[in-house]
Amino acid sequence: MSQMVETLAAAEKTVSSLTSRGSAKSALWIVMWLAIGFVFVTSEVLLMADYPAYHAYRLQLIADRFLLIPHATCGALALLSGPFQFSTRIRQKHLKLHRVLGRVYVFSVFIAASIALTISWGRPLFVGTAVQASAWIICTTMAFITARNRQIPQHRQWMMRSYAVTFTFISLRLLNLWPAYWDMSDTAFNYTITAVTFASVLTVDIGISWREIITSRRNAAAR
Repeated sequence: MSQMVETLAAAEKTVSSLTSRGSAKSALWIVMWLAIGFVFVTSEVLLMADYPAYHAYRLQLIADRFLLIPHATCGALALLSGPFQFSTRIRQKHLKLHRVLGRVYVFSVFIAASIALTISWGRPLFVGTAVQASAWIICTTMAFITARNRQIPQHRQWMMRSYAVTFTFISLRLLNLWPAYWDMSDTAFNYTITAVTFASVLTVDIGISWREIITSRRNAAAR
């Protein structure tokens, strides 16, 4: 009887944990989609409207348009296809679609990152862009390799790191409306890009290990 009670308690704890995790995941995606919408309005729409603070930046984008258009297209594909890779429902019920979207994501990342390096070559922000693009390519490559090797837990973790780098293109632009952001030196911009990139990957790693960290602390306290 006691064993049955323990089993039911364990099952209830598991269900509660899964529900809590699902709620946190949904809240995270809501915040991320709100951030994407905010950046679209305050960055892309204002760029098209020739917002005064963006004027010089807009002229540079127009000059780079032949490389920028495929870069932006592939970056958008990675940004929009990435979330579907984390859908348990799609992965379980539509595995072929999951794999197709995965290939779209990988190719989009490689193309967008390569073009970013090409555009920034010889320019003041090349160092920051190189760090960001390198982290993007490395994490995505590791996600691809682990998927090919059927190392699913590791694949999921590397995809999380890769998408965290993908999302830096949103998180960095959240600062666009801050006037001091546009007055930073090139060195400060490079440091900012590098810091946001590493902070994004580090945040994912902390999230991946959080349960083990908390469990270890609780066990230590119990002793």
